[in-house]
Parts: sequence; structure tokens; C-alpha cells
Amino acid sequence: MEILPSLQTERIESFKAGMLAAIFFVFAEFAITIFNICVLPDLGEQLISFNQSWGVNLLIRGGIAWISGFLFGVTYRYIIRGDRNSHLNDGAVLAFGLVRGLVFLEETTIFWSSSILVIESILCFAIARLSLDLALRYKLIKPFIT
Repeated sequence: MEILPSLQTERIESFKAGMLAAIFFVFAEFAITIFNICVLPDLGEQLISFNQSWGVNLLIRGGIAWISGFLFGVTYRYIIRGDRNSHLNDGAVLAFGLVRGLVFLEETTIFWSSSILVIESILCFAIARLSLDLALRYKLIKPFIT
């Protein structure tokens, strides 16, 4: 069965959106991790306390960040389509950020550091969104066609 050219184009554009968002999400995740460890050593230790080993921790966090960013990019392109609705754009970031970030609240009883992790998660998705918005504006990625 042959794939229609427009369907193939949509898949390629969604893949590009996913890859771009994943790259920027991983970059943001690692920048925040380095900031927590270097600038906020006491708080950074609390935030890292969920994990046992640094090397494994970074690989796991990087993999999860990559998957999260990729899925966000593909979904964000579909959610916004050609609309110029800032509530829809912000809502997508908030929904993904809260779903990912609220998991930390379930895993710990330290509310303060968990709340910071929720904010960090939202920030990572916001950075991925900005990269996608710029790519869409400069036509590096085509908007989803309904």
C-alpha cells in the first residue's frame, strides 16, 4: 500500500518537530541539572537524592528527557496546527510539564524540592516550545495541515 505524499510529508515534519524539541529539551534538562549541582549545592543534593548513581542517572534522565521532548514536539505541532492561540500553546506546555513534574510529588515527601522539579519540568517544555515556535515562524518546520 502506497503512502500518500501529503501523509509522508506530515510524518517527516512531525519527526523534525519531535527531534528539534527533544534536542532543546535535553539541553534544558542538563543545563538545569548542572545549575542545581553547581550553583545550588545543598538543594541540588536534595533534588538528585532520588537517584543512586551519577552516570546511570544522567543516562536515564537524558533518555527520559529525549522521549519527553520528542513526544511533546510531535504533539505540539498537531495541537497548535496553524492557530495563533496563546492559551492553546501555553496549555500544551503546562499540561505536559505538570504531567511529567507531578510524578516527582508522588515519589517524595519533600514538598519544596518536588515543587521545584515541577517548575523545572514546565521550564524544559517551555524551552522546547520556543524552539518549535521559532522553527515554525522561520518555516524550518511546516505547521500541521488539517
